[in-house]
Amino acid sequence: MYIIAGLGNPGKKYEHTRHNMGFLALDLLADKYGIKVDRLKFKALTGEGRIEGKKVLLVKPQTYMNLSGESIRDVMHFYKEPIENLIVIYDDIDIPEGTLRIRPKGSAGTHNGMRNIIYLLGEDEFPRIRVGIGGERRSDLVDYVIGRVTEGEADVLWETLNKAAEAAADIVINDVTHAMQEYNIKPKRLKKEKEKAEEEAKTEETPEAVSVTPSDPKE
Repeated sequence: MYIIAGLGNPGKKYEHTRHNMGFLALDLLADKYGIKVDRLKFKALTGEGRIEGKKVLLVKPQTYMNLSGESIRDVMHFYKEPIENLIVIYDDIDIPEGTLRIRPKGSAGTHNGMRNIIYLLGEDEFPRIRVGIGGERRSDLVDYVIGRVTEGEADVLWETLNKAAEAAADIVINDVTHAMQEYNIKPKRLKKEKEKAEEEAKTEETPEAVSVTPSDPKE
């Protein structure tokens, strides 16, 4: 079984904040595969289901971000799944907004939720999906990450969240290497995709050329 955890903060106050990218991506994944994440267990909202026939447990820790590891540790100890069967989705201030980074293992970087998970598990060799929400250092870091997503950010982040959900499913169906090849979005690729989409939109909006015969000035 795969355990897919989306990180965030519980409560309406934090619903649409940048720090809740993990929750939002997990919601999209749950909707796509018809999984209800509404059972309170392991200090988290959980839901069991299947992705292309493979059993998964979706987890949304309710401990608040900095203590996410308490929930994940309890889940892993109960199910005794190998560490590589844990997938964690979360926001990352250290990569540009709208980018997606998938890795099979690694450090927590500056993310406190991931730091707590790695500290309590004592391991970091599990796949993670990072949703970029920044890229520039800010003095008011806390205010920024728990701030609400602006209207200008929404479209870019929504597309990235959908890809994050798809990437999680791809890891389950195939493996993390395949997901990395398919879904890692770098700034240059993101820019090219955006430019391509804008060009296609312009083409669709441009009316077909119509041949017009000049009218007789006398008419």
